[in-house]
Amino acid sequence: MTRNSAASKDILLLNEKIREADTIAISGHISPDGDCIGSCLGLCTYIKDQYPDKQVDIYLEPIADKFLFLKYANHIMQEKKKEQNYDLYFSLDCSEASRLGPYEKYFNEAAYTICIDHHFTNDGFGNLQFICPDASSTCEVLYDLFDYELITKECATSLYLGIVHDTGVFKHSNTTRKVMEAAGALIEKGVSTSHIIDDTFYKKTYIQNQILGRALMESILLMDGRMIFSVLTKKHLDIYGVDSSDLDGIIDQLRITEGVEVALLLYEKEVGQYKASLRSNGKVDVSRITRELGGGGHILAAGCTVEGRARDIINHIAAQVEYQLKEAGAL
Repeated sequence: MTRNSAASKDILLLNEKIREADTIAISGHISPDGDCIGSCLGLCTYIKDQYPDKQVDIYLEPIADKFLFLKYANHIMQEKKKEQNYDLYFSLDCSEASRLGPYEKYFNEAAYTICIDHHFTNDGFGNLQFICPDASSTCEVLYDLFDYELITKECATSLYLGIVHDTGVFKHSNTTRKVMEAAGALIEKGVSTSHIIDDTFYKKTYIQNQILGRALMESILLMDGRMIFSVLTKKHLDIYGVDSSDLDGIIDQLRITEGVEVALLLYEKEVGQYKASLRSNGKVDVSRITRELGGGGHILAAGCTVEGRARDIINHIAAQVEYQLKEAGAL
């Protein structure tokens, strides 16, 4: 459904399920980004503000230190502290249940499940669904579902952060009038916009700048400059002492190379296993490529995890990019 068709009866049911549940859990996708983290913490804050005595657990893979200032960030867990099946479980920012990674099992075991997402590739899962592909972010979807009067400064901060990250600080094509109005309303709650934008989006450590420089220096152009790629091996990450959270922004820097239609960043998670991040400037639907490889995402930004040699992965993705560019008459 679109956000405009989110029936009021479904929102009433959402609030009813929250009110009735004694134990609630929230998870987002593997390798959580700003929107995933912001939506999970924003929902947790919204629930706890109204029902401080409820058990609300958040399961995510470890997040970057720059996000630890958000309320309830210190409540994030990687595994259950005790064996239990939850009364209510939320999946946020996941195009399919498998994107929950190790927490898909927890989700499936819950008495009632709710999926809230903005990926157009989401075909729907869970007992109740709020899937709004015309929204910029899952945080924007939550903003529409929440009672504005009940959104506190802390909740607004998490939602604003997610919107900032998924719109690239309001510069991506998913930035609409509705997005700006939502952001403005959240700012009125007292959100520190400069802190969120500077410290969580733009600011880089010295080591992050070094790995960015390496990725840019070793990048390679293909198809007469229409595609660019860079590969970071596990050895590279170990040498610089970085992890995946330190790679934020590299793919977008590759994307804005003059003449490039598609950018690809491969980084090795384990020996022989690579995370592929793709960005498009409009002529290629990169989600078509990642879905075929078991991943997901959006038309202009998508990703997947692939087993194999970097050279073979690049050749396979490049062939798909070339096919779409020819289809669009751009090659």
